[in-house]
Amino acid sequence: MATGRAVAVVGGGWAGLAAAVEATRRGHQVTLFEMAPQLGGRARAVDFGDALLDNGQHILIGAYAQTLSLMRFVGVDLDRALLRTPLKVTYPDGAGLQLQPGSPLITFAAGVMRYPGWGWREKQALLMASTRWALQRFRCDPSLTVSQLTARLPAKVRDELLDPLCVAALNTPAPQASAAVFLRVLKDALFSGPGSADLLLPRQRLSELWPTPAARWLKASGAALRLSTRVGELAPIDGRWQLDGEAFDAVVLACTANEAARLTAAIAPDWSMRAAALSYEPIVTVYAQRPTSQPLPQPMMALRSDAKRPAQFAFDLGQLGGPDSVIALVVSGAAEWVARGMDAVEQASLQQANAAFGGAPWQALRTTTEKRATFLCTPGLRRPPQQISAGLVAAGDYVEGPYPATLEGATRSGLAAGKVV
Repeated sequence: MATGRAVAVVGGGWAGLAAAVEATRRGHQVTLFEMAPQLGGRARAVDFGDALLDNGQHILIGAYAQTLSLMRFVGVDLDRALLRTPLKVTYPDGAGLQLQPGSPLITFAAGVMRYPGWGWREKQALLMASTRWALQRFRCDPSLTVSQLTARLPAKVRDELLDPLCVAALNTPAPQASAAVFLRVLKDALFSGPGSADLLLPRQRLSELWPTPAARWLKASGAALRLSTRVGELAPIDGRWQLDGEAFDAVVLACTANEAARLTAAIAPDWSMRAAALSYEPIVTVYAQRPTSQPLPQPMMALRSDAKRPAQFAFDLGQLGGPDSVIALVVSGAAEWVARGMDAVEQASLQQANAAFGGAPWQALRTTTEKRATFLCTPGLRRPPQQISAGLVAAGDYVEGPYPATLEGATRSGLAAGKVV
């Protein structure tokens, strides 16, 4: 299918790399522009001088079919790169949902029935609600928030399971989060087939998981990668597109929504305004040193969070190919904590972890903040469409699509853009 079209991809995050790989394997001549000195966007490794850590803790699940397929295509050994386990949302006291391998409906029902600390009232309520959502094909009034959707469920069900799943999947607190998107995620993750809910925890740094092997494949396939290069101007010229004076037959804008809005302000003002109007929610990751070398009970543990305890999850990096005794404490939906200041969120996270796991006081190593980690996934949100103009498309986890801002959402958007340029 060699077409010889000259295609520019602006942005080297997960969406941009997916678009570049797809366009290249369809025979196009691809040039990728990335303003940063490294690829990966908001999911990459960062050299802090004394340690190579990710800029935030990301996970994949078994339902991420497009992402996993594309990683395999560029040569990633998924068995070595990812630790695959059945879904476990387990707290330090042993409570939590733990699924076993097998049929989704059966394993979910069995996991609910085995949930430690829940009485018959909680278990019955969740099973009945899940059945009702399934009968409604996991659809609901698009104006509902997750809190409104789950308001009649017992507090334990909301606080210990559904709200943590919501903030983990949508990075949006349940009182603000879109119930329609949340149900779609539940459907695909928990009920779409055996293994769909499996946790896939990276055993390599994020750059080795996708950006580096994708870049290696692109270079070997003849694509050009221009790092530390910000595109200043995009303009239509005689049926083609010029990026800072260089002509291309088609362009994929896989940069941030704000950058895409800047580049399209004069070309497609309505699209530009919709992209620029998105609101965002931060994620904070506190990397902490545990005073003992004893690992956590599981590589990924849930934490009870509230107004005094910010983190929802803890990741034991020593069990995931990283440095021993280093734990990543993740604060999603972190706007209120960011407003209190980084010292406040860091100290509160350390106190929370110490109380949950015991031992001598933990020490902070690094604290990273992605202030624009994901768009705020609220009811009725109008995301910008993929198509901007003839030969000009957008790719990114913020672009109109079925998923919230996830790695799978970014990859799917990039693949779709690479197919239509």
